Amino acid sequence: MRKKTILVACGTGIATSTVVTEKILEAAKKENLDVNIIQCKVSEIKSYAEDADFIVTTTILKDSFGKKSINALPLITGIGEEQVLKEIIEEIKK
Repeated sequence: MRKKTILVACGTGIATSTVVTEKILEAAKKENLDVNIIQCKVSEIKSYAEDADFIVTTTILKDSFGKKSINALPLITGIGEEQVLKEIIEEIKK
């Protein structure tokens, strides 16, 4: 399986994207999946999107730049976290 690159974005590219990144890495490790994660601000997505297989963000995107986009707000709130992690893992396995 090819190593997937995930673009993880939040408003500042620091706080919530770091939490989301840690949770994705932990879930991927449990599934023995190796991933590359690029963290950025939502405003920077366009410059990184070409290198990403899909986008995970804590905000609503107006444009997904032709990529699958997954809203990861449940990884911050804890409500629906398992379902979002399942969706991310399924996308990694594609």
